Amino acid sequence: MAEILSSPLFGIALSIAAFKVGLWVNQKIRNPIANPLIIAMTIVVATLTIFKIPYDYFEQGASFIVMFLAPVTAVLALTVYRQRSILRSAFLPIVIGTFAGSLAAMGSVLFLSRILGLNDAVVASLIPKSVTTPVAIALAEQLGGLPALTIASTVITGLSGNLLAPAMIKVFAVKDPIAQGVGIGCCSHALGTTKAMEIGDVQGAMSSISISLSALWTVVLVPLLF
Repeated sequence: MAEILSSPLFGIALSIAAFKVGLWVNQKIRNPIANPLIIAMTIVVATLTIFKIPYDYFEQGASFIVMFLAPVTAVLALTVYRQRSILRSAFLPIVIGTFAGSLAAMGSVLFLSRILGLNDAVVASLIPKSVTTPVAIALAEQLGGLPALTIASTVITGLSGNLLAPAMIKVFAVKDPIAQGVGIGCCSHALGTTKAMEIGDVQGAMSSISISLSALWTVVLVPLLF
């Protein structure tokens, strides 16, 4: 049994099976709260805890899945290409919008961290939470943060955007599809972008663009703010 659990195939198989269950539950319940990613993470954590399986066993396989994170993010460029005419017509608002979104995301972390008295390592781990995971981890390590905390905060941020984006659009009465996509991409990276794609093609394309621009703005602004 130990040989099976220590095999990279265990982590891969558990991740795929957990996500398939999440998709099935989501299709049956049809409720935003029944998010496939949340369900999958719950199943994985419960399995490792109940059967007392060392995390290192799971991580050996899960690390192979993580390798696909950057390529999958790059594939979002296809959606951008399909909506390139809209990008050309609204280029300046998108650039300014992503700048404002990145500044607000980092500024809110700094403001709340100072109020709560968090140390610099924690602040460095949280400040890049709204950009895509590979960029967030690289920035956190450069600033002396904790990669594990960065990953957790980035996932929570993305899931929050995925779950709350439709409601926030209604609450704040955001009518323009470009503004909807830019807002989602700025605050909740790739996980939010999957929801933007469900809302509409324009929203998905603008959210994909926002991921790249927000990452760029974050890299530029972090040394000035932190």
